[in-house]
Amino acid sequence: MKKRHGLRAIFAVPLLLAIISIVGLVVALTGDGLRDAASWAALAIPVFAVGWAMRVRRT
Repeated sequence: MKKRHGLRAIFAVPLLLAIISIVGLVVALTGDGLRDAASWAALAIPVFAVGWAMRVRRT
């Protein structure tokens, strides 16, 4: 029998990635210097997550 997941379990990671993306975009718009580096890091996380998911899905 398959285990059923609730909405919280299903949408936890996509919601977290969305929040990280929004924070990265806002930080990129509000400052220079260290904030640019923080925004690059925050916006790179969803890209790496998609790459990881595609790699795991192939195997």
